[in-house]
Amino acid sequence: MEKIIIDIIGWTGTILYLIAYGMVSAKKVEADSWAYQGMNFVAGTMLIINTLYLQAYPSVGLNVAWVGIAVVTLGRKALQK
Repeated sequence: MEKIIIDIIGWTGTILYLIAYGMVSAKKVEADSWAYQGMNFVAGTMLIINTLYLQAYPSVGLNVAWVGIAVVTLGRKALQK
């Protein structure tokens, strides 16, 4: 049951990444928007959980970087207000 939950978390993160990328590509959201970066943060976190469980460390590294970019961008936006 644990593996199924981890798989669901991973697939949900993957779908969320794709939705975010599709929205920015279709110019529905800006690349530095709260929506896009928020989706990247959540999706990346979900995929970190999944890839850590699967011990897929290169993917963990990629997703940690992706989440880090989202955090920096969101932090910068928060400080601009």
